Amino acid sequence: QVQLVESGGGLVQPGGSLRLSCVASLSPFSAYVMGWYRQAPGKQRELVAKITGGGMTNYADPGKGRFTISRDNAKNTVTLQMNSLRPEDTAVYYCNAGTAIPPETYWGHGTQVTVSS
Repeated sequence: QVQLVESGGGLVQPGGSLRLSCVASLSPFSAYVMGWYRQAPGKQRELVAKITGGGMTNYADPGKGRFTISRDNAKNTVTLQMNSLRPEDTAVYYCNAGTAIPPETYWGHGTQVTVSS
């Protein structure tokens, strides 16, 4: 059974940083596009950033210039470094893995990020 396990969430003050990690039981890990999504209360889940197996990245506007996604294919891990956090970044952050052919998508259970003074 595929598992995506997130870690690294927590409470941080505005302007602070957090590093989220996701370990995936996928093989081959490099075949999957890995992404981070978030869902704030009362809002739809939205893309934060994604990265291909070869390291190409794509960021949604809210995180551009502040967040960095990276992956280690040898360790089946994807990370999201979040800097200059704002209260509006408060959400549950989810790790996602996907392929187009065949169409597969997997989700982690999420990790809470709260930005508050």
